[in-house]
Amino acid sequence: MHYKEIKADSLLKKITTQDKLFNGSYSIDPYQNCEFGCFYCDSSIDKTIFVKTNSADLLKKEMKKITKGVIIVGSVNDPYQNVEKNFKITRSLLEIIKEKNFSCHILTKSDLILRDIDILTEINNCTVTISIISLKNSIFKIFEKNAPSTEKRLNVMKKLSDKGIKTGLAILPILPYLVEEEFENIIKSAKKQKAQYILYKPLELKGDQKTLFMDLLKNYRIDLVDKYKKLYKNSYLPDKKYIFQINKSLEKLCRVYNLKYQHN
Repeated sequence: MHYKEIKADSLLKKITTQDKLFNGSYSIDPYQNCEFGCFYCDSSIDKTIFVKTNSADLLKKEMKKITKGVIIVGSVNDPYQNVEKNFKITRSLLEIIKEKNFSCHILTKSDLILRDIDILTEINNCTVTISIISLKNSIFKIFEKNAPSTEKRLNVMKKLSDKGIKTGLAILPILPYLVEEEFENIIKSAKKQKAQYILYKPLELKGDQKTLFMDLLKNYRIDLVDKYKKLYKNSYLPDKKYIFQINKSLEKLCRVYNLKYQHN
């Protein structure tokens, strides 16, 4: 992994289409690309992490030109990947969000977020969503081997919730034919760790990422290769019937466990 410090031209992006999943008005990403390199994400392709060292200055400048709204922190790349330990750019951005009295929704897989509880508890309507793909180590080690463990992520939800921070779980992405049998255990675990809501979305396979993911299946789960080809055909989304079925299944489970839910 290589790291390159850069001066970005801009940071804050306005979300122009309805954001049903994360309910954001704007998004910021202090890092471009991601060290976790999860194999379902296009950030697994590029091995250079670009560190936007002028992020705080840009945010202060750009926030003067916008109306109040929810800022998504880490919309593309994890804001708490390992490089944040040294640069602390995400922390500096959260301090600005607090000072300007904006709301934010942080998306992460990392327990490093616990470092910043002191700021999170003071932000107006701070929400944190922790994503997982499976409770099974056998799946985690194939697709997310460089990310913090699922156990650590579940523990993060409880610690944040105990501090009064609105916290939820994202099954993101749903890996077809690999996790459906786990749905209830995942929902049950989220409830136990005091999650307040569940977000979910099926795996999207676009461009080079589709090739990379299919190659991984050939190495680890060759039995699923033909199923994936049939499910996705010439689209980046799985078959509509499959999406309907998993949505129906997860909606039912969320109602059973009294958890709010949202999907695209």
